[in-house]
Amino acid sequence: MTADVRLRDVVDEDLEILYQQQAEPEAVRRASFPSRPRDAFMTHWRTRVLGDPTGVAKAVEADGELAGNIVAWWQDGRRYLGYWLGEAFWGRGIGTAAVRQFVDTIETRPLYAEPHQDNTASVKLLERLGFHRVGTDDDFLVFALD
Repeated sequence: MTADVRLRDVVDEDLEILYQQQAEPEAVRRASFPSRPRDAFMTHWRTRVLGDPTGVAKAVEADGELAGNIVAWWQDGRRYLGYWLGEAFWGRGIGTAAVRQFVDTIETRPLYAEPHQDNTASVKLLERLGFHRVGTDDDFLVFALD
């Protein structure tokens, strides 16, 4: 059974759950991205993510539950995509459905993503959606969607 996946704007009340999700040990290991301490996480989200007028941040809801987030930002002249789902929402097609919806709203191409080379689930998700590998950056793979 497929979950009803929807995107909506991130609101301040979401941040506590998003904080907890980014601290899940297995998610941190797979992403190879360190968990931020609570205050640093809240400051980052309020100022850098939600406070960036060129950025896009969406909450991912699955069957009405906050499953994670998807963001897009500019870095070094490139538009990047990033996503994070709570572990309870893995393996159900939620990430693929959410990223597909999100990508359809972002007009900039190419659109880049950099999963860790060992994060096979994220690599497969990107490939499923038409991203192709264009390089590497240390232990991260660089994918682009044209």
